[in-house]
Amino acid sequence: MTDGTTRGGSGGGSDELRYVYAVCRPLPGPLHADLTGVGGAPPRQLAHEGLVAVLGPVPARHFGLEPLRAHLEDLDWLAETARAHQHVIGALAAVTCPLPLRLATVFRDDSGVRAMLESENERLCRILDRIDGHVEWGVKVWLHADAGGSATAEPSRPRGAPASGRDYLRQRKAQRTAGEEAAARAEVFARRLHAELTRSAAASRQHPPQSPALVDAGSGLNILNTAYLVPRSDAEEFLELIARTEGSQPGLRVEVTGPWAAYSFTDDPGDPDGLGPGTNGEKAGKDTARKDTESG
Repeated sequence: MTDGTTRGGSGGGSDELRYVYAVCRPLPGPLHADLTGVGGAPPRQLAHEGLVAVLGPVPARHFGLEPLRAHLEDLDWLAETARAHQHVIGALAAVTCPLPLRLATVFRDDSGVRAMLESENERLCRILDRIDGHVEWGVKVWLHADAGGSATAEPSRPRGAPASGRDYLRQRKAQRTAGEEAAARAEVFARRLHAELTRSAAASRQHPPQSPALVDAGSGLNILNTAYLVPRSDAEEFLELIARTEGSQPGLRVEVTGPWAAYSFTDDPGDPDGLGPGTNGEKAGKDTARKDTESG
């Protein structure tokens, strides 16, 4: 996440650095006057070599190499920065197909940004061509925590009458077996859904399942965690495919988020060491934005 700072220097010679949110093709007009980003600063456009970097000023005391390393260990700071980052990306995605850069991609000055746009022009153009006219949809499949277990549990004994050890072990075995069968059915459902959605998308990415420690209590077990690159014109049909699965499998829940900028599809297979796809910081920003929307 500090690639930009490394390339542009530590920023010791200036009070302000350049925080780059995304690269895109020339926009049809100026950015919205009320749009703000990291630190509350409005972003602006910097055009060079047929591309546009969307960037904003950030203080070197927070985004220089050493202070940034410290900040990235602060989860509250990281979430706030990711939320502001996503706010700008979301505004861009409403009018174009931006290539989001890693969270906290920082350069010393405008000349450093121009040098990046020039040196990586061919690769950036390839990626922009690939995602042009597309958006990202996230799809998760969740297995409820009690799916398969409670329905097979033996009736409880009257209060005060303890079960024998043999009865207890038999009940636990039945619950465990039911849980394993429910998980197996969920895996089959998830594979079929993923295969069908992949056929309707330009590309797909499977992310690792979300850790139970990082999800809300009661969400259950994350069976599928995927992203799909879908043409904007096909979004309604894509969502209808998902809607047809609703309620088809007891104990399963399909969660859809989006449309997002193509965070999961900004890699370049020909150059894996470049300015890669969105990081966990951007995912935190997306999750925060989704929760803000749901609570609004």
